[in-house]
Amino acid sequence: MTDFPARGTRDVVVAADGSAGAKDAVAWAADDAFRRHVPLRIVHVVERGPYDIPRFSTLEWPGPLVLSGRKILEEAEREARERQPSVEVGTELIEGDLVRSLTEQAAGAVEIVLGSRGLGGFTGALLGSVSTRVAVHAHGPVVVVHPGGGARREVVVGVDDDPHCEPALAFAFEQAALRGGPLRAVHAWQLPVHAFAPEIVYDMDEIRRAQFRVVKDRVGAWQEKFPEVTVLEDVQSAHPVDALVDASATADLVVVGSHGRRAVAAALLGSVSRGVLHHARCPVAVVRS
Repeated sequence: MTDFPARGTRDVVVAADGSAGAKDAVAWAADDAFRRHVPLRIVHVVERGPYDIPRFSTLEWPGPLVLSGRKILEEAEREARERQPSVEVGTELIEGDLVRSLTEQAAGAVEIVLGSRGLGGFTGALLGSVSTRVAVHAHGPVVVVHPGGGARREVVVGVDDDPHCEPALAFAFEQAALRGGPLRAVHAWQLPVHAFAPEIVYDMDEIRRAQFRVVKDRVGAWQEKFPEVTVLEDVQSAHPVDALVDASATADLVVVGSHGRRAVAAALLGSVSRGVLHHARCPVAVVRS
């Protein structure tokens, strides 16, 4: 097992717990570290229960949880090196609260990568529990790896008229450029409830033109910075979760924005990002503003 060098390096961080989902996450993270030409750091969190008193067991004097964690890290490191031999790989065993520890690991990293389901420290934790809490609080992109993707090298990003989507757009354009594939900018819109009142008349053509302008205004500046990326403007009248989940069926990655870290952030994440996290058929990156 290789100890990782001192902090300060911009790296890709991935959580390992020995589960099939975590193995998928390690593979995804190794590939992304290779594309980015940055190191990969694999972490395992030893989280003790309220009645699991360590007594004489510490990282220096290992007990069963620590020994198991070291074995998990050794296996994950071996898998990462076999997949991407040229990537610098290191490991880190951490003892503490799972969500807090993963959130702290994301600080200064390019991204933190998690499996959609896990074992060990993830036991009994629904996707909405661990992954959503990390996505809400982490300082940087959080990638949750679902099985699937890879068919077209296409990256999908959710676009709306809120400036909070700018970091997500930056991440999505970068991913599309790294993969050499197109970027699908999905903007889903719905008429307000009062639009169906017969006494109110709407110009549907003008509404549709306005929705297309939202996408053009948002992606225009980024397309100038990434001229090699082909942008597919996908504007449709649908619920955003439905539109993004449908697009995920043939995508490598779906990127969605998050609105911050305040208490209201969980609710904002829950409306669209949470739905995409639960139902997407490929990896999902949540990028908070």
